[in-house]
Amino acid sequence: MRIRLLAVGRRMPAWVDTAYNDYARRLPHECRLDLTEITPGNRQGKSKGKAKNASTDRAIADEDRRICDNLDGDLDVIALAVDGKPWSTEQLAAQMREWMADGRDRALLVGGPEGLGPESLARANRRWSLSPLTLPHPLVRVILAEQLFRAHSILTGHPYHRG
Repeated sequence: MRIRLLAVGRRMPAWVDTAYNDYARRLPHECRLDLTEITPGNRQGKSKGKAKNASTDRAIADEDRRICDNLDGDLDVIALAVDGKPWSTEQLAAQMREWMADGRDRALLVGGPEGLGPESLARANRRWSLSPLTLPHPLVRVILAEQLFRAHSILTGHPYHRG
């Protein structure tokens, strides 16, 4: 099984790349984590009124299209969204056990500053909320990779998770 992280954003700070890669590299081949960076939509526009809203709407639509263009095959798609269901680390481990048992690839979707577009949300089989807090998008990548590694450590009895 492969877990595909499709995340809007490019050129992350070095600390994000280092932390994400560290956790992703720790995951074994049977549940490897692959990142696909989605180019953000252009949010440049006039600072007031309808032109600003139009540029934001256009940016979300562009990101939405780019995400959906990367959703091929029989993927189980999970949208990261504020209105999603929260999972504890133990619940994520149980999800991961089920994912590994059925063998299908997963796609985790992380939107841009305004979240995911309607097509991405419609394509998702479920929604997952990491937190009711608003998290910076670069940090979400690190949190996801760390939590997936932690969940896998629970499944394998590795001492990383002591909770």
